[in-house]
Amino acid sequence: MENVLSVKNLSKDYGSFKLEDVGFVLPKGSIMGLVGENGAGKSTTINLILNLVKKDAGEVSVFGLDHIAHEKEIKKQVGVVLDESSFHDTLNALRISKIMGNLFESWDEALYRHYLEIFKLPEKKTVKEYSRGMKMKLSIAAALSHRPKLLLLDEATSGLDPVVRNEILDILLEFIQDEEHAVLLSSHITSDLERISDYITFIHNGKIIFSKPKDVLLESYGVLKCGVDEFRKIDPSDIVGCRKGQFGYEALIQNRARAAEKYHGFTIDGTTIEEIMLFYARGTEQ
Repeated sequence: MENVLSVKNLSKDYGSFKLEDVGFVLPKGSIMGLVGENGAGKSTTINLILNLVKKDAGEVSVFGLDHIAHEKEIKKQVGVVLDESSFHDTLNALRISKIMGNLFESWDEALYRHYLEIFKLPEKKTVKEYSRGMKMKLSIAAALSHRPKLLLLDEATSGLDPVVRNEILDILLEFIQDEEHAVLLSSHITSDLERISDYITFIHNGKIIFSKPKDVLLESYGVLKCGVDEFRKIDPSDIVGCRKGQFGYEALIQNRARAAEKYHGFTIDGTTIEEIMLFYARGTEQ
């Protein structure tokens, strides 16, 4: 399977924060969710991919091309949506179309108007009159209308109501249907990522914890629940993280099937991306 995006050993040292040896690949026809707590390095990773921030080390390949040597060529084929609107408050949708048409040879006016209609965005109202959800939908419409092959979205759905988020998620799923496009979506809303993502990449304190197919991830991890005495029988190497409650322990297990064979009679439930993140972030609480 051909990769649209490949990141290897990407590093950036800010002194107070360090991104270390970040690596993952994003295949064609797929959506990757980039997750992690605030300050984990998600936005830094996206900015480094776009060469908005200069890397200290590592390699980034987009469409098989080096992201610096072929920056202009690559950016013609990449759509970017950040967590804040990048359009000036005094612009309206029609004026934005004229500006984008001058920036991108591949700008598709008919497609842009199609998205304006789908998203029910007024053409003549200024950006400052838009709600946050409308601004985000406008940004996505603009990002899609120069027909990119790769979409990079940084917290694009945060703060939006569920109806608006669902509209946007449906558009992203439609975007990759031809198996030629791909999406990298950074988000705190893990339920959205569970719905649409093919891969999940988890970054914690500037380092990649894992980058795996979502289905494999949710199938393999589990939460083992037991009493205090039973917990003492568990091999610490089997535990990713744990938390103590009023009635015993909950422990994140990386291999649910193996744990079920090893610890007969223990309750092992399925888990979610959010729970996996929490256990890794909080570590072992005893």
